[in-house]
Amino acid sequence: MGLRSGAPLEGRRTVERGDGVRGQEAERTRPARLLGRRAERAVLDRLLAEVRNGTSRVLVVRGEAGVGKTALLTYATDSAADLSTLRAAGVQSEMELAFAALHQLCAPLLDRLHRIPEPQRRALATVFGLAPGPAPDRFMVGLAVLSLISDLAGEQPVLVVVDDAQWLDTATAQTLGFVARRIGAESVGLLFGAREIGVDLHGLPEVQVEGLPADEAHALLGSAVEFLLDEPVRKRIVAETGGNPLALLELPRGLTATQLAAGFGLLGGQGLPGRIEQSFLRQADALPAPTRQLLLVAAAEPIGDPVLVRRAADQLGIDAAFAEIDGLLSLGERVTFRHPLVRSALYGSASETDRRAVHLALAGATDSAADPDRRAWHLAAAAIGPDEDVALELERSADRAQARGGFAAAAAFLQRAVALTRDPVRRTERALAGAHASLQAGAFETAWALLATAEAGKLDDLGRARIDLLRAEAAYAQQRGRDAPGLLLRAAKTLETLDVQLARDTYLDAWSAALFAGQLAAGTGLREVSLAAEAAPRSGSSTRSSDLLLDGFALLFAEGRSRAVPLLKQAATAFGEQKASTEEVLRWGWMATAAAATAWDFEACRSTATRQVEVARGAGALAVLAVGVNVLGQVVALAGDFAEATSLRAEADAVREATGTHVLPYGGLVLAALRGRPDEAFPLIDETIASATAEGQGTAAQYARWARSVVLNGLGRHDEALPWAISASEDTPELFVSSWALSEQIEAAARSGRQREAAAALEQLQAKTLDTDERWGRGIEARARGLLDDGATAEGAYLEAIEQLTGTRLRPDLGRAHLLYGEWLRRRTRRGEARAELRNAYDLFTSIGMAAFAERARRELQATGETVRRRASGPAAGSRLTPQELQIASLVRDGLSNPEVGARLFLSPRTVEWHLRKIFDKLSISSRRQLREALPETGHEAT
Repeated sequence: MGLRSGAPLEGRRTVERGDGVRGQEAERTRPARLLGRRAERAVLDRLLAEVRNGTSRVLVVRGEAGVGKTALLTYATDSAADLSTLRAAGVQSEMELAFAALHQLCAPLLDRLHRIPEPQRRALATVFGLAPGPAPDRFMVGLAVLSLISDLAGEQPVLVVVDDAQWLDTATAQTLGFVARRIGAESVGLLFGAREIGVDLHGLPEVQVEGLPADEAHALLGSAVEFLLDEPVRKRIVAETGGNPLALLELPRGLTATQLAAGFGLLGGQGLPGRIEQSFLRQADALPAPTRQLLLVAAAEPIGDPVLVRRAADQLGIDAAFAEIDGLLSLGERVTFRHPLVRSALYGSASETDRRAVHLALAGATDSAADPDRRAWHLAAAAIGPDEDVALELERSADRAQARGGFAAAAAFLQRAVALTRDPVRRTERALAGAHASLQAGAFETAWALLATAEAGKLDDLGRARIDLLRAEAAYAQQRGRDAPGLLLRAAKTLETLDVQLARDTYLDAWSAALFAGQLAAGTGLREVSLAAEAAPRSGSSTRSSDLLLDGFALLFAEGRSRAVPLLKQAATAFGEQKASTEEVLRWGWMATAAAATAWDFEACRSTATRQVEVARGAGALAVLAVGVNVLGQVVALAGDFAEATSLRAEADAVREATGTHVLPYGGLVLAALRGRPDEAFPLIDETIASATAEGQGTAAQYARWARSVVLNGLGRHDEALPWAISASEDTPELFVSSWALSEQIEAAARSGRQREAAAALEQLQAKTLDTDERWGRGIEARARGLLDDGATAEGAYLEAIEQLTGTRLRPDLGRAHLLYGEWLRRRTRRGEARAELRNAYDLFTSIGMAAFAERARRELQATGETVRRRASGPAAGSRLTPQELQIASLVRDGLSNPEVGARLFLSPRTVEWHLRKIFDKLSISSRRQLREALPETGHEAT
């Protein structure tokens, strides 16, 4: 036993990992013989057949160590000679290196980078170190990988095989989880082998691989044991191994018939993986000491580079001229262990001294210029105690990882650097930096642990403030609920004397958190944040747009609308007209839209919301986009463009699904409220109220209550609408949603004969519109006033409302003004004039798609003696498409290419093309050009 030259073990096939693309012309080995597994093979055969037929499929092959997952993946690979194959494998010792496995997978595809959209190309080039650039959004990296694989699949169906997925580095696992959920019509099969399914692969289709059936297990055991075993002994071995193929092959190795009959060396008190590792160690222990040391070098070297292993062996004085070591390890283009448990057994059983020695040798053998991060990791593993030089190398590695968007890797480097840092000040600094990187990676438990380390260290006032800020940001990132405002406010107050600008930014974040929390904030709400921000010091030289935003919001609660509105309008204009920086737009752009709504400036609402979405798309900031499309969806719904609002809602769903960002459906609520379909609106409203209440997002619940009052008013159920409108109007009355709810409250109360309540609500609404010269606010106030005035005064109010709203994009509100005026005219028996107003209202409502209000207008028209046929509300073509199909059709109609549409919706170009074929069939057209006629644009300019 010892070093041997020659081929791998007879009857076993060495699986090369990460060897890239293989097509039909690639050199092939004979398919491995797989005993049994008929059901699992059938699943894999069906998957490959569907991929060949143009459908994408994902499957996780799951099971304990040694159960045969790799053999099944090898079977699939060997059965896919006519497919291009991409392969990678997770390596336990590389779990902290950002995108390590993704490099394996995508290296053969990098010559295709020029064929994917620019933002995706830029993201992937940064990740792979091909070009400098800011850290890319991880979802943009996922979209880039999806596009690359789809591009390859356009030439030949593709099989992607990822083994040992439980050991994927975080960045790769997130990327491949994204890809797995977004592939559709690409002719791509994606196979994972995993012992356990991590969060990024959770919910994907899976097949659980169990031990072999008894007859197949007996047959495999017979092939592994050279002597005859009594039947009771064979049954006991099969039962104790649970039919695990690797256990059946490895546990009997080296044991005599007597030992096996007595049960010696089998499971004992250990679990099955531990006993298999013991079997491998028995084989290794029989080898000479230099050979065992060479095996340990290979176990500590994660990428299987034979040149690197030989260099390290030379430094240790070991002869590394081998092709195979006793069936445990073989050398080809890569150093390959017989099974991952061989690596873990060898490394886990080695002494600390031996492990440090091989890591030090590997660090010396690693090129510091070509692979500084892996070298730093080896040096860290070799360190006996605190070592500032190594900690500094790890810190530099963390910087490089963050630049590539590998925040989890950066956190891991910094966490190790903390352990090697003696100086208490530097230790605290590194712990804070690691906590921040952990937050960016979504690793909250690691962040809390590093914050605790920092808190126990030597801190100055700024350090303590940074800890408070990071704790607050963690609470806000985990759930935009009731606790975050108070934590952010405390951090902002602490920062006032240390960093004025950072304090003001934190105050604005606290205001944002309090806006989400609304009345459900835990003790610290918008008023408390506003009063503290108003009293806080200002930076004398600052002219940033975000400072205007903070000052305006603070004044809204501290001194009232008359002082606040001019600043809020100025801030909204700055955000909408590109005076605000890109960073400000990404961070606070949606708040600028809230400022514009507070000032009744609808054009500023539109420009600020549009700009944030455009900037977020351009920067690939998908978490920001999840909020931005929700805000823009509200704006276009208020303008009566339901097709675009539906499209944006589909995009919001796509972003939320792709990123896991949890943003409640504000845009969907506004659309459902105005559309007025109870079966659609009420379940959404109920679900939102339940979720918002549970999560502490009070403003979403306020939106939902307002939405219900709109639907009920549209249906003419005013008695039911009134309590919902009152509840929404009284919830944080300074907010614009309260103003919208007051309008509903006035209509519901007036139509229910509760004039006193209606008059009180009108007085509140007038206080909120008195300081505006915007047509939106003036039109809403005049319309509400008409409900309570008499005679000529009422008629004048309605005519004023129609005049004001006619000059805006707000077609739903204009239609409602015509409706109320028409109803007023009919009740005064002025039927001819009433018909004209009601017809205007009915035509507007049906063209927009406002079903409840259209039906109400139709009934009123019938009451004037006019016969009106019911007609479908909204564009007929769009109603035949799903929300996603409508969005794709709209984008293509507007001139976007398939790759551009795919980038917008997180789909591959081939999936977009597949959807387009369905759209063409539904619309009875045959070309992209015909979409302009079949699906006319529904945006409406001001008249």
